[in-house]
Amino acid sequence: MTAPEPETPGPAPSDDWPASLRQRLQEELNALDRAISSAVASTPTPTLDKPLTWLSNAANNSKLWLATSVALAALGPSGRRASVHGLTAVALTSITANLAAKRLFPRYRPERPVANGSRDVRMPASSSFPSGHTASAFAFATVISAELPQFSFPLYGLATAVGWSRVHMGVHYPSDVWAGALLGSTIGSTVLRVTRRRPG
Repeated sequence: MTAPEPETPGPAPSDDWPASLRQRLQEELNALDRAISSAVASTPTPTLDKPLTWLSNAANNSKLWLATSVALAALGPSGRRASVHGLTAVALTSITANLAAKRLFPRYRPERPVANGSRDVRMPASSSFPSGHTASAFAFATVISAELPQFSFPLYGLATAVGWSRVHMGVHYPSDVWAGALLGSTIGSTVLRVTRRRPG
């Protein structure tokens, strides 16, 4: 009776398994990101297309927040102060998103799956990550909601709609919008902390 052959040892566990796990997770999350973006942009929604196109274009160059600030300034000193702080947050957020973050995280824009004339939004040439429109929207909403709480719900709702419109128009991935919302909220909160420390 022959002695059993010694078992062949299996492959040693790789020392870089955390890195490989992160890579797999990143690949899967990117695939989900692309799938959601493609599904949203290619789903026919003629009723939503016109208002979301208008909203997305209105947020270009922060025109929407400038107009809102003018309206808020008419409320008196508190409205004027909130408007100044809100626009300060928008300016800082725009600079950070467009001149820093987009250069640090270059990313191609989504490919629009079908030509849809009712979604008339220009495809920007800048990096897709993060969404500058969404970042500015949430920076403004964060500041104004803290200083004028009665406008919290409509402004956060408007900021969320701006972010959704960028995915709906096929110019951003969902993760671009989430990152923009986080960036804008962070800068808005920072502006609030600084302005509240200053006397008057």
